[in-house]
Amino acid sequence: MTSDAVLEAFDRDGYVRIPDAIDADLRTRATRASTRLLHSPRVTGRDRSTDGKDGFRGVLAMDDAFLPLLANPAVLPTVVGLLGLNIHLLSSNLISLPSIPADGHRTIRVPSRHGWHRDMSAATADLGRDGVPRLAVKVAYFLSDPGPDSGITMFLPGSHTDTGPVTVPEGAIDPPGAITPDLGPYDAVLFENRTWHAGGLNTSGRPRLAIMMQYGYRWLAQLDDPAPTLLQRPGLSAIQRQLLGRPDRHPDGSIASEGTGARPLRDWWQHLHPDSVPSS
Repeated sequence: MTSDAVLEAFDRDGYVRIPDAIDADLRTRATRASTRLLHSPRVTGRDRSTDGKDGFRGVLAMDDAFLPLLANPAVLPTVVGLLGLNIHLLSSNLISLPSIPADGHRTIRVPSRHGWHRDMSAATADLGRDGVPRLAVKVAYFLSDPGPDSGITMFLPGSHTDTGPVTVPEGAIDPPGAITPDLGPYDAVLFENRTWHAGGLNTSGRPRLAIMMQYGYRWLAQLDDPAPTLLQRPGLSAIQRQLLGRPDRHPDGSIASEGTGARPLRDWWQHLHPDSVPSS
């Protein structure tokens, strides 16, 4: 269950740390799967950039090692507490950021390209800065050592309620008040689409590996490539099927009333909180 203090911290800061969100075994399996993918010749779903970043979109369908993250009981109550019950998974990303020498050349995280941004930029373009609500929550798991020099994601606390653009002083790469969260190796950090954030500078001597799981409302399009075989596989729980995008359908495949597909999370939440069920 999620405490009111966790939700209040998120509402105040736009992000929150969840301690011990994964165990050592899951972290090891996810790290090995990430390494296999990054060293593979696979092109489908690959996400590379000129600054050396490598990774994949839609990793949940690429290796079963990531599947326990889908409905992770250590974070799912917080996600539901923040968004409600009518949600599914929008994306599952693997991101690998290379290490650079402390005085080495780089093309991003420099004053001309500081890298600070909000997610879901298309929503801002369509609705305007002050018209975008909380639409999604991203859960970040760092699979490499999350030390101060590892380049883990930085945040600007409270920026999710500020409709103006982030202000980075001339010649700097971070806005005043930006922080690097203090994370342990098994922690996760949750943040929403409006929270300004940027990858830190990785000078650790090893790549920074992270898995980003983004959850949003079921009326938002999923960003990953369709993976129907994953949704159809046996052994998945009803909650996992909802999060994977099962539509509003009766068992025979006929159309069910809108919102029926959120019943698995509703039943689960009602079991946890019999006197308080979110309206969505």
